[in-house]
Amino acid sequence: MFKNHPKGLLAASLSNMGERFGFYIMMAILALFISSKFGLSEQTTGYIYSAFYASIYLLALVGGLIADKTKKYKETIFAGIVLMAVGYLIIAIPTPTPVPSIGLYLAITCLGLFVISFGNGLFKGNLQALVGQMYDNPQYSEKRDAGFQIFYMFINIGAIFAPFIAIGVRNWWLKQHNFDYNGSLPELCHQYIAEGSSMSSANISKLTEYANGAMLDKTPVTDLLAFSNSYLDVFNTGFQYAFAAAIVAMFVSLIIYSINKKSFPDPAMKRPASVDGTSTVSKEEIQMSAQEVRQRIYALFAVFGVVIFFWLSFHQNGYSLSYFARDYVNLEIINIDLGFTSIKGAEIFQSVNPFFVVFLTPFIMWFFGTMKKKDKEPSTPMKIAIGMGIACLAYVFLMVASLALPAKETLATMTPTEIDAMRVTPWVMITLYFILTVAELFISPLGLSFVSKVAPPHLQGLMQGCWLAATAIGNSILFIGGILYMHVPLWTCWLVFVIATGLSMIVMLSMVKWLERVAK
Repeated sequence: MFKNHPKGLLAASLSNMGERFGFYIMMAILALFISSKFGLSEQTTGYIYSAFYASIYLLALVGGLIADKTKKYKETIFAGIVLMAVGYLIIAIPTPTPVPSIGLYLAITCLGLFVISFGNGLFKGNLQALVGQMYDNPQYSEKRDAGFQIFYMFINIGAIFAPFIAIGVRNWWLKQHNFDYNGSLPELCHQYIAEGSSMSSANISKLTEYANGAMLDKTPVTDLLAFSNSYLDVFNTGFQYAFAAAIVAMFVSLIIYSINKKSFPDPAMKRPASVDGTSTVSKEEIQMSAQEVRQRIYALFAVFGVVIFFWLSFHQNGYSLSYFARDYVNLEIINIDLGFTSIKGAEIFQSVNPFFVVFLTPFIMWFFGTMKKKDKEPSTPMKIAIGMGIACLAYVFLMVASLALPAKETLATMTPTEIDAMRVTPWVMITLYFILTVAELFISPLGLSFVSKVAPPHLQGLMQGCWLAATAIGNSILFIGGILYMHVPLWTCWLVFVIATGLSMIVMLSMVKWLERVAK
């Protein structure tokens, strides 16, 4: 796979794989953790989740600026890994649930998330710029798209196993305290603690049934308040121990990066020093007119604008799609009993997307390679447009699958038996993520490749940061998915994403010829 690619690609991919392993441990459980830890609604959780996910990519712009100004790309990447480990430590320290002061403990959690975001901003875009420089060498330039696809695949190898670790650690801690996992319990427990006997009789009955089912030794629950407090505390402490596993992953990434640091190219060297030691204009920039620089920047920002709507739709996977899996999918079908713990829960579907990335990438590379040999390979802008169309089809599928399902607000009036009867097969989620993954492989790694190819040499870090900033804008409005999920029929919720991705495809198709000219 790495044959005919730069030697540094494997080391960069492995370093990123370790970092992504830790990151996806957190992302698999973050939205559900915030809801269960603080008793927040899906909509309110969405505001925090959107702000965090946006800051991850927005701060990549800051990280690009820091690296471009200081010319210390490798040191900036190193600092990013260390900061992310510190951030995971802040949110991994167990705290009581229900929290004594929601303001204080939520602020501590948000602080940890900010530190993670800033570290990620220093790391992510600059490592991508470093990989991009490997392919500036004419010897490897024709392999740029394939190189970024390999790099992207390794990101997802770590992400495959991360949700299993997160689920396994949480469910192990539950088992240590005689509890079984039930994703519906935290919301009901918080409601009972807040309302007590004034809680509706239907919900008290539902809580009682779920509570008795969650006791591994089958001891009847006679004190719902004591059970609710205990279950919430154990449930969320298990989540926080899962965050601690992310710290281990960060140290692995740090070791791999440190060992190979000297072998990586340095993007700062693209601007050689003059005799007096001042920075000079590189050969590439001398050959590039001001008009061409402007056209390249315009082209990049046009693509940035389109992919905003892909990320708005795609990153629902850790938010509204996770709630959908929790509320509407039959999770009992997937229950891997390991003895000391069990692997079950809505978070398990977060491993499906990275699995398909790893599984499908070789086939996508083979497909494009075959087309290239026949001189029929579509351009990178055309691939991105096709990817938007495939994302649209994914939400068409989910919309159709949701036509007969009740709205979220209706679930509160249904009995556990009625809820179990209406749940859909896990294959709905697996099929959805399969289609979304194909779309992702047409957009994300090839978008990174397009940016590294088109960006003016002295703006590599900044333009990679802008690509991530575009992702940040899409992530900043992820909460729209939660609002729709809570307040409109399910099929209508998914229809909004059908429209967003469909229109983006049309816009991208209208710009393909221009983008192809600029990228030559």
